[in-house]
Amino acid sequence: MSTTTRRVAGADDTRKEIGPADGRHARRDRNRLAVVDAMLTLYAEGNLDPSSDEIAERAGLSPRSLFRYFDDLDDLVRVAIARQHDRLLPMAHLDLGAAPLAERVLRLVSQRLRLFEAIASVGVVSRVRAPFQPLIADELAISRSYLRHQVEQLFAPELVALAAHGATAVAAIDVLTSFESLQLLRFDQQLTASAVEAALVRSITVLLEK
Repeated sequence: MSTTTRRVAGADDTRKEIGPADGRHARRDRNRLAVVDAMLTLYAEGNLDPSSDEIAERAGLSPRSLFRYFDDLDDLVRVAIARQHDRLLPMAHLDLGAAPLAERVLRLVSQRLRLFEAIASVGVVSRVRAPFQPLIADELAISRSYLRHQVEQLFAPELVALAAHGATAVAAIDVLTSFESLQLLRFDQQLTASAVEAALVRSITVLLEK
């Protein structure tokens, strides 16, 4: 047998050896993803604290097999929240281009309403879990910093004109357009989406006018 033939044979043997392992990894990845998506579906349906049995049933797996893929429920929650955030990342984009103040204010409010409506129950779960799971708390802190920076960039001319009051305006706008604020306005105050939008547009405009 030539050297080339032996080398090819060796490559074929290697493929035969790693093939089943690759299949197991692919199956593990599929099952892991099925569990995460099952958790997110249950959240979307209003079940914010599903049991391992409920998650396994929705994923089409046995309850005992669930923790082959995750250390515990906290680990699963963390991965599910991260997956939802990754899905919604494109919605966090905001056009920071120059435009009249009224247009920029509406742009910000519309973006936050769409984004937080899509986050929905996962936003609630992440905030409940954050005090007990540092990784979730860190992710929330990064998200909040990113959104606050958008406010600073979008209204940079107005904030410069406000001088010393600019930082206060940013803080107030950041709170007004936060997930928590929109939850209170929509569900505690029971305002319609259009009423929330109008209230936020008016409030933000007043804060930025010198």
